[in-house]
Amino acid sequence: MAADLGGGSFEADGGPVRHIPVLLSEVIQALAPKRGQTILDGTFGAGGYTSAILAEGANVIGLDRDPNAIAGGQDLVKASGGRLTLIHSRFSELAEHAPAGGLDGIVLDIGVSSMQIDEAERGFSFQKNGPLDMRMSASGVSAADVVNRAKVSDLIRIFGFLGEEKQAGRIARAIERERAKEPFTTTRQLANLIELTTPRKAKDKIHPATRVFQALRVFVNDELGELAQALLAAERALKPGGRLVIVSFHSLEDRIVKKFFQDRAGKAAGSRHLPQVHDRAATFTPVGRPMVAASDEESVVNPRARSAKLRAGERTSAPAGTDDLSIFNLPNLAALEKMGS
Repeated sequence: MAADLGGGSFEADGGPVRHIPVLLSEVIQALAPKRGQTILDGTFGAGGYTSAILAEGANVIGLDRDPNAIAGGQDLVKASGGRLTLIHSRFSELAEHAPAGGLDGIVLDIGVSSMQIDEAERGFSFQKNGPLDMRMSASGVSAADVVNRAKVSDLIRIFGFLGEEKQAGRIARAIERERAKEPFTTTRQLANLIELTTPRKAKDKIHPATRVFQALRVFVNDELGELAQALLAAERALKPGGRLVIVSFHSLEDRIVKKFFQDRAGKAAGSRHLPQVHDRAATFTPVGRPMVAASDEESVVNPRARSAKLRAGERTSAPAGTDDLSIFNLPNLAALEKMGS
């Protein structure tokens, strides 16, 4: 997720900043791409990681659920000399696009890109008025659908769990009152209501609407579920020795990645309250330090890097584990598809 949790466009040296790949040198070091290998970039975006991987001589399969990103990457496809393939797809489906022999590496940069935030018509930012949309794939249930149709109890859970918003109940009830008069259609409409409901205090570092906008974006795009599914898919798609590198921007995401690598580390199965049944073979071994954060220097140049965390693992030859989503303890929220118009 972007720095400031989607609160607007980022600036450096007084000007707008297009998407800058976070922890780029650390990602390449962890991936260790080599000539002739095939690496999957599951979050192609503006092609920052992909360009660096291509420069190392590897081939790249780039995925993105945003059709604009795929369209924008066609020049890089032409310049790659046949070494880059771009596919419009969710990264939870990455195993479907892996070659028969498996992948040598997978990299995922989780969350919204600053390019998407900068585009007012996408509705990700409350600092630029636009339609209350937030859909990365430009299809399906929008943020406006959720705000106008969800039960108050569901809104409270969404804002509380996904945005960690302490005033979730107060904001949800205010939304219920206002949508009865007029439906929410724009980002500014919602942001203004939140600011009136929970005014900004002098000590606050972020806008009052920040956490609600984050929560809506995560919910609309099922970002936590997508990440969990992508980790399980990566385990199936990587060949022995292949590397999985994840860059996340929020504690909710990082917790999922950390739990996955811990679960796949070959620890004894069963509850800690019961006798150990057997030891499971590790499907991943750690690469480098358990967690790598951006340097102070990078955070100054690229504000998006401030909360970034990198975790990486190398695939062993052990069979993939079961596709058990329960290991992630994902929040039990309302069904997104029921809120569509």
